[in-house]
Amino acid sequence: MRLSARFLLLAGLAASAISHAARLPVLQQIDLPHPYYFREMYLPQLTSGPSSLAWSPDSGELIYSMAGSLWRQKIGANGASGARAGAGPATGDAAGGLAQQLTASSYDYQPDWSPDGRWVIYSSYRNDSMELWILDLASGSAKPLLANGAVNVEPRFSPDGKRIVFVSTLYNKRFHLFTADFSEGRLANVERLTGEHKSELPRYYYSPYDHEINPVWTRDGRDILYVSNRNHLYGTGGFWRTPSRAAAGADIAAAAQAHEFHYEETNWKARPDLSPDGSRLVYSSYLGRSWHNLWVMPAGGGDAFPIAYGDWDETYPRWSPDGTRVAFISNKNGNTEIGIERIPGGVPETLAITERRYLSPMARLHLDIRDSQSRAGSARVSITDAAGRFYAPANAWINADDSFDRRERHTEAHYFHASGEEWIDVPAGIVNVDILHGFERRFERRQVTASAGQSANLAVNLDEGTWSVPDAGHWVSADVHVHMNYGGEYRNTPAHLVLQAQGENLNIVNSLLVNKEQRFPDIAYDGRQLDPASKPNALVVHGQEYHTSYWGHVGLLDIAGGVILPGYVGYPNTAASSLYPMNADVADIAHARGALVGYVHAFDEYPEPISKPQEKLTMELPVDVALGKVDYLEILGFADHRSTARVWYQLLNLGFRIPAAGGTDAMANYASLRGPVGMNRVYVRTKGAEIKPEEWMAGLKAGRSFATNGPLLGFTLGDAGIGDELKFEAAQPRVKFRVQLRSIVAVDHLDLVCNGRVVRSFAARGGVDHGEFTGSIALDDSGWCVVRASTDTGRYPVLDTYVYATTSPIYVTIAGRKPRSPDDARYFAAWVDRMTETTSAYPDWNNAAEKESVLQRLAQAKAVFVGLQ
Repeated sequence: MRLSARFLLLAGLAASAISHAARLPVLQQIDLPHPYYFREMYLPQLTSGPSSLAWSPDSGELIYSMAGSLWRQKIGANGASGARAGAGPATGDAAGGLAQQLTASSYDYQPDWSPDGRWVIYSSYRNDSMELWILDLASGSAKPLLANGAVNVEPRFSPDGKRIVFVSTLYNKRFHLFTADFSEGRLANVERLTGEHKSELPRYYYSPYDHEINPVWTRDGRDILYVSNRNHLYGTGGFWRTPSRAAAGADIAAAAQAHEFHYEETNWKARPDLSPDGSRLVYSSYLGRSWHNLWVMPAGGGDAFPIAYGDWDETYPRWSPDGTRVAFISNKNGNTEIGIERIPGGVPETLAITERRYLSPMARLHLDIRDSQSRAGSARVSITDAAGRFYAPANAWINADDSFDRRERHTEAHYFHASGEEWIDVPAGIVNVDILHGFERRFERRQVTASAGQSANLAVNLDEGTWSVPDAGHWVSADVHVHMNYGGEYRNTPAHLVLQAQGENLNIVNSLLVNKEQRFPDIAYDGRQLDPASKPNALVVHGQEYHTSYWGHVGLLDIAGGVILPGYVGYPNTAASSLYPMNADVADIAHARGALVGYVHAFDEYPEPISKPQEKLTMELPVDVALGKVDYLEILGFADHRSTARVWYQLLNLGFRIPAAGGTDAMANYASLRGPVGMNRVYVRTKGAEIKPEEWMAGLKAGRSFATNGPLLGFTLGDAGIGDELKFEAAQPRVKFRVQLRSIVAVDHLDLVCNGRVVRSFAARGGVDHGEFTGSIALDDSGWCVVRASTDTGRYPVLDTYVYATTSPIYVTIAGRKPRSPDDARYFAAWVDRMTETTSAYPDWNNAAEKESVLQRLAQAKAVFVGLQ
């Protein structure tokens, strides 16, 4: 998971946004650190399956969000209109599985049905915000209730239908509760119900300001139940109750009247709902587990018990108005679907959707992806209509970009991974189809004209427009930083991770087990290493991300014998609050188990320990490099590539040989954010055509690699290739080089860099996407050379902040001398000084021996850098 140890995330993201202003994050109306959490785990997502739901007042129908539209479907009298999840046909009265589309103009989510049955209120994502809209079911007309430009979500009608409660970022860009009066499709007297409170707790992944989410009315309409992290260090927080109206004359006085009646961590997914008689609360929690299931507790608090026990998520529960059933969203089968469970009963059924009746006539797009031998192929696909609205197959996992260029499109790019034949319902007219199959095939953009009621065909040959890595040898691609499951909308498996890799033409997925608070979502794969679900061209190899934010996160690739537990240190208010063990100690354990150890998502900003002595530095990277613990560094990761490369260059200048790697930090079960798998990857030159994890790891450790999010690079210097060493008895006035480029997008810069300085630039004005460049350079002293390519802004279809690629170094030794750079040595010595100052003042050690051990490690590293001055 993301975040290195320099506590400057917001500043770093802001600086990155300024430098690369074309691509800006989705929904900038939210001022909270780390969108990895609230964006995916809380805000509604575009999925081909259902994502949220509401019961009709008579308990006979559901309205739910699916594929960005609202849909209405009847429910059998005794259960769901379909088969029980994972079993045979459902008992009870089937309603035929007909889903009727209610909205189609934007991306609509989180419906709530008014008690009189007339209205549906929902959150609509349009115009770069999420506004509340209202749908008149009788007429089918929809109109906005709010147009404040904020993020407005989770609307709920009061029991009498005369008021609503919702969550909005209108006040200070943070999640707070608001209420309003509702009458005849209009709102009045909108007011903020909850106050703003800044916590003194040392929250790391969350804002210092408290949030309030998941509101639900008590059955008498007097109070609101909600979830807040007030007084809590980690996660979403506890369950609170407050009067539904603020006291007059006070600054949101309801906040002072609120009280917490239950606490357990639910990671943004609790969404409590009261039983119709007001006695019980159903909600979603992972208590003692790795997946969110349904739990029930007394409405006023008390001990909870589960009503589900699966190794999958059951979220967004809603109690039927007649009190007999709970409907929810499940990802048991990977994608999302609606489950309905009788209370009492305990046997969930799946709501079958066998027919979709659209508001407007639709066409069918038949997509057929093959290779030249007519074998089924896989690719990343994006399908949009003339207005830019996205479409996908009914069973596809829809994924979304985390940022986008507002000058280029109205909303973020969406995509799905297609394999072989796919059928997609699309509107009549022109349909745009984008196809990408990794970095060794051109990006393909096609147009199809679809006629209502007809089928349109689009055939794709993946062997057309392909090329290979321009450098000689056999190259194997890998993503060193993927999390198969991390609390997202979907439930991923190794077999599905293979499909994702095949769509991206990625050879190896390093799936890293990691905690999310107390959970280890993929702990079932602990110790497995090479997964049996792997295919010859797409391997899944299980490892670990050691998750210590104080020292920096490290990847432990292909670690044998299981994960190192607890998997982190430096977590305040836990038994792992001490800073021991250091990452250096963890590296020793991991190396003994055959793993490669590397630092991940290193720097959003360039650290300045000398010019900014007040800067709090705890990132252990230079310490572990000095002590010989680091096998690779994610130059491309969920950080700023140039800032990371700058630190890397300074370490190379001191003679440390650190290979370049690429890791996406992809949450592979997310519907949004940071992806896809293989967006940041590393190519390693191996000996044979067969893909073998051990051979690939040996090649990475030897530095025979280049890291990229698009451009493919080739580089030779003299008779040396990437990762090799050139040795000369004396300085050389002319050493020949060859630089090669092949890229899915044009780059603005293509440079040959030696010892941190650009010695040749090759990109022509307007950019270049391919070419071979030769010449010669002088080599006067020992050091290193790399080739790098980049753009100044984002460039679709690369879904990263900007395009970047770099080779690992070719090393140069002149007359046996070691590289020398006193300024860089002083820089890292000052870095260790800042670490020592901060760590010496740290209060929460288990014992004095731990502190002494850590300070000794720091002193050892400092001595190394002093010796290099």
